[in-house]
Formats: sequence, structure tokens, C-alpha cells
Amino acid sequence: MTAYHADASGLEGKEILTWETFGAATDELATQIHNSGFDPEIVIAVARGGMIPGGALTYSLGVKLTDAINVEFYTDVEETLPDPVLLAPMLDTDSIRGKRILVVDDVADSGRTLALVLKLLRGFGADVRSAVLYAKPTTVINPDFVWKATDKWIVFPWSAKPPVGQR
Repeated sequence: MTAYHADASGLEGKEILTWETFGAATDELATQIHNSGFDPEIVIAVARGGMIPGGALTYSLGVKLTDAINVEFYTDVEETLPDPVLLAPMLDTDSIRGKRILVVDDVADSGRTLALVLKLLRGFGADVRSAVLYAKPTTVINPDFVWKATDKWIVFPWSAKPPVGQR
């Protein structure tokens, strides 16, 4: 399996998220969520892109329960599988029945990954909302909470460089 990382070469015309801006972005997202009246019991991050924003939101919202769902869609820069695929290990579905869940991802690009996860969790009777740092105009789903809309390629600080073994 190829490890996906953002293409940080040739930064002109790309959306650059710095660690400092990321802190402000998650604070703004948490404020949106809080002000909406939605009080999540569990934050589920879409691995891997949603893990860092999801973790930050657990602290900002004071949510102690967190989990991740593994979905593969992007295989490399701007390369995807035909459809998103759920990967093991799977969530403990008994623990999410009837819960208020916030699903977090880094970006709703096509939106297909987020749509798959939301459909799955709602199928277990959970009250599910979604939060993303970025939404693109091409997304098939409108996330409940969005920090910023963009049509540019996004370079995230946690994936701007290739893995250490590939440098």
C-alpha cells in the first residue's frame, strides 16, 4: 500500500495550511460546533487525514471518547481508487448505537469517503454530524461544519513531506 502524502513541491497556487493556522482553524470549527448546539459524545476521525484535526477537536470540545475509521481512497497525490474502501480494524458498532457522533476529516474533496462513513454510522442508529477543515466545490456531500472552502490542492503540515524512509 502506498503511503499518501501531499505534494509540497511547487507551492504556488496551492492552499498551504501551517501549524499555526491549523490551531486557529480547529478553534473556529469547535466554536461552530458548540454554537450549533450539537454536543458529540464520540469523535470519530477518518484515518489518516482526519486523525490530527479529530484529536484537536476532542480537546477543544472536551470530548473524551474518540475512535478512528480506516478508509482508503487516495493512493498517491491526485490518484484514487475507483471507490473508497473500509479497512480493518473496524469500529465497535455496539458502542456507537444511538450516540451523538462527530466524524472528522481533513477535506471533503469528492466527498465520497465522508459519505460512506456517514451512511455506515447512521445505519447503526447514531446521530452523526461531520466536520472538515476544507470543503471543495466538487464534494457530493455538504459537511455540517466547514472551516474553509477552496478549489485548490491543499498542503497539510502533517503530510507535506514524504515519509522519512522515502526521503
